[in-house]
Amino acid sequence: MSRIEVTVDGVKYADGVEPRLLLVHYLRDQLGLVGTPIGCDTSNCGSCTVHVDGVSVKSCSMLAVQADGTEVTTIQGIAGDGMHPMQRAFHEQHALQCGYCTPGMIMAAIDLLNDNPSPSDEEVRLGLEGNLCRCTGYQNIVKAVQQAAGVHQ
Repeated sequence: MSRIEVTVDGVKYADGVEPRLLLVHYLRDQLGLVGTPIGCDTSNCGSCTVHVDGVSVKSCSMLAVQADGTEVTTIQGIAGDGMHPMQRAFHEQHALQCGYCTPGMIMAAIDLLNDNPSPSDEEVRLGLEGNLCRCTGYQNIVKAVQQAAGVHQ
């Protein structure tokens, strides 16, 4: 067992973990934060995207021991008391259908806007290319990101 200390959604944790435990499994199985879905387990779909020290990371491609000393934010930790503006935009623009990709898509979109607060439609598509959606066709996702960016309101 390895000992890690990590802050997740503003709460500090100190836990023993197996060295091979993936961050997504630590979040879901050990901390009970099931808002981060396990999608493909191969880092292809992006459903498990979280922020580690403010940068989006596919949590199925990171070991929990690599998160030692970091601050992790999940979909459950972005909103505070209400909806995060990106969550609101996804809702208002009907940017989800089955919802499986939505947590990772929202987390990646927030990071995209941190890097580029006023992206073009093409820049949104390129910025989210590591996150797959099998339902929406992406157009409403682009609209949601643009709404959250304040480009189209």
